[in-house]
Amino acid sequence: MRDRLALYSSHKLKLGLFGANCSSARAVTRVPERWQASWEDCLRLAQMAERYGIDFMLPIGRWKGYGGETDFQGTTLETVTWAAGLLAKTERITVFGTVHAPLIHPVIAAKEFVTADLIGSGRFGLNVVVGWNEGEFEMFGATQRAHEERYAYGQEWLDAIKAMWSDAEDFDLDGRYIKLRKVRAKPKPYGGTRPLIMNAGASPRGREFALQNCDAFFTAIRLFDVARIAREVAEARSTARAAGREIGVYTTGQIVCRATAREAQDYYRYWTEEMADWAAIDTIMAMRGEYRETTPDYERLRRELVNGMSGFTMVGSPDDIADSLARVSACGFDGIGFSFVNFLDELPYFAQEVLPRLQLLGLREKG
Repeated sequence: MRDRLALYSSHKLKLGLFGANCSSARAVTRVPERWQASWEDCLRLAQMAERYGIDFMLPIGRWKGYGGETDFQGTTLETVTWAAGLLAKTERITVFGTVHAPLIHPVIAAKEFVTADLIGSGRFGLNVVVGWNEGEFEMFGATQRAHEERYAYGQEWLDAIKAMWSDAEDFDLDGRYIKLRKVRAKPKPYGGTRPLIMNAGASPRGREFALQNCDAFFTAIRLFDVARIAREVAEARSTARAAGREIGVYTTGQIVCRATAREAQDYYRYWTEEMADWAAIDTIMAMRGEYRETTPDYERLRRELVNGMSGFTMVGSPDDIADSLARVSACGFDGIGFSFVNFLDELPYFAQEVLPRLQLLGLREKG
């Protein structure tokens, strides 16, 4: 299990690709080269990432796009079957499934996770989310619960999943939300272990849920105050430890890497200003209850959404990007899941130029 928790690598800073199962990934832009998220491209990307030593792939759980000219994230691949397909065609990389607990029955979910885990010989990871998008819940005919209650349901759901992964047989679960009778779940996860569980709860209750239940906690940052962030990361570890858990702490980001800082900044300005899909961004803002007439700093918040709803933006030369990732590590993070405008176009240059610099900094091992 220790090997699984380390994503089967000893790199000081783990690296992953975030959002490749969604069209446009996390870039709300109209540029023609934006990511399309076809199955063929996702498979090529997973195999390429594995060759470069990337540690994991983390998908976004998305059922409905955000409209605009591009219908941002409107074409998506379901994450557990996506993970199973990629795991069947790779050998070392960890692949997560991102699952809305309220939308999938735990007996079905537990069986799906074990199947993917066996396909990948223990390389499947579970990213559990409780959901926030009312439009997606409407598609399922489901009613979104109040915020605190979402996590109460999520706790019962995850307890049921873990019970089905355990040696328990013919057990009952008589919860407030979930009632199961004579549950029998075989086979079990790979090698007598269980999938790594992660969560990215942002609210105080979400953070509590993650630190009490998960092996990895993802938290987003935008501005680099290393001392402040380091305190927050240390506090997360301490809180988990007080609950008897050791937890990995990760963050997310967006990378634009070019030969010179000027080239990178010019391209970043092009896709975030000239070619932004502002209609999609305004839809996201409205879903969050943020409107120009009532929200202070509306324009600033609107601009921040162009390169994803959360995470740290890294723009510059290979030296600049390596320096930014070194600061991520200095904050105490175990790793980062990041996105590109186009993964297949941009990952090779990142691997050729940035990875060797990270090796020299002691953040990645050679080979």
